[in-house]
Amino acid sequence: MIVPLVVAFAFFMEFVDSTVLTTALPDMARELNATPAEVSITITAYIVSLAVFIPASGWMSDRFGTRTVFRAAIAVFTLASLLCGISETLPQLIAARSLQGIGGAMMVPVGRLIILKSFPKSEFLRAMSYVTVPAFLGPVLGPPIGGFLSTYWSWRWIFFVNLPFGLIAIVLVSLYIKNFKAEKPSPLDWLGSILTGGSLMALMYAFDMVGAHKTDEALTLALLFGGGLLLGVLAILHARRHKAPILDLSLFKIPTFLIANDAGSIFRIAHGGMMILTPILLQLGFGMTAFQSGLVTLCGALGSVVAKGTTKNWLKRVGFRSMLVWNTAACGLSVLVFCFFTASTPVFVIIAVLVGSGYLRSCEYLSLSTLVFADVPQAQASNAASIGAMVQQMGQGVGVALAAALLEAMPQWTGAAPLSSAAIQWTIATMGLMMLAGAFFFFRLPMDAGQAFSGHRVLKPAAHQNQEVIR
Repeated sequence: MIVPLVVAFAFFMEFVDSTVLTTALPDMARELNATPAEVSITITAYIVSLAVFIPASGWMSDRFGTRTVFRAAIAVFTLASLLCGISETLPQLIAARSLQGIGGAMMVPVGRLIILKSFPKSEFLRAMSYVTVPAFLGPVLGPPIGGFLSTYWSWRWIFFVNLPFGLIAIVLVSLYIKNFKAEKPSPLDWLGSILTGGSLMALMYAFDMVGAHKTDEALTLALLFGGGLLLGVLAILHARRHKAPILDLSLFKIPTFLIANDAGSIFRIAHGGMMILTPILLQLGFGMTAFQSGLVTLCGALGSVVAKGTTKNWLKRVGFRSMLVWNTAACGLSVLVFCFFTASTPVFVIIAVLVGSGYLRSCEYLSLSTLVFADVPQAQASNAASIGAMVQQMGQGVGVALAAALLEAMPQWTGAAPLSSAAIQWTIATMGLMMLAGAFFFFRLPMDAGQAFSGHRVLKPAAHQNQEVIR
């Protein structure tokens, strides 16, 4: 299992870096002679760059090979980390963070593609279980790591610590990752790449503005949303006419791929919202410090580690359909439990619920990340990886923006005080109900969906078996 560990090692860097700056913004602002709001643009630059370059990752891996692209992505990410650490002005830091986003954009989809092509279907789920852990631990560890380094050393070490890890990852990739590539790669769909990247860039920036409570800039938001949707429609029309589009929409004719993305998006949006609502509730609602909140959520992330070893057994026993229906419902219920917490609730009870919730969410993400490839032909695997990464990125962006918008609107709808525990819990209740609703969409899956990956066998009715024997 050295290959998934190498991929997970690289993923951990990327997922930590996506959130590590949040607690270091004040220190960065003081040194760069800017305001925290201005420095927060570096987070947006990373997210936007990530979204723009994800669509081309599948084509690049087909053209140059998975090892070549994955290794280059880590090298770009590492170099950009160095440039971030030595930046003396805010524009320099923004440019370096944008470059870092390009490296991150190639890591996740190409890393999943490496796992898909390195293992038979019967071993794919086990291999993916190693890769999904960084997706949970990274966002949780990012803020406390950023706060610790910024407080006791310098915010520049947030980026410098990536250098040795990046170099080690490059060596490991060179030694253990095979260079899978397409026999006859198609020419790059330049127009499709521009339209898709432009649409994602506009929409992700708009979602980020909503998440940062910049809703007073109504004209800018309208232009970004309108322009993003227009470019998205043009990208879809172009993809339908192009022989080898950057986004192969024919993949959505595959039921398992379609359901893993559309029903999975409902879950991802709700989970994206909970990523910001949980620390807000603990800090503003219950009076915890940022450090206490970070420790509590970190303990909760332990559930995702436990899920790595048990999800495969659950899927083998019940199959993807039952797993996703009931696990999604359980995730929604675990979120709704937060609505009954108060400032006097014992911390160990909150931690226990977070551990259980983390376990369920990890099972969900591992199931979705596997199901999306269940029936995808090998020739279309690269495109499936790119689309899956895009959908995941968009889902989280929409979730953060939706949670921020609801948090602002709840006082007017419910009469609760702004940013009070009641307003926050009403918003959390909305996320929980959304997860519960998403469970019903998984009933569309056939009973034998993804059985080559799960190993689950559906017993045929006895009458049907007798008919086959007679024949």
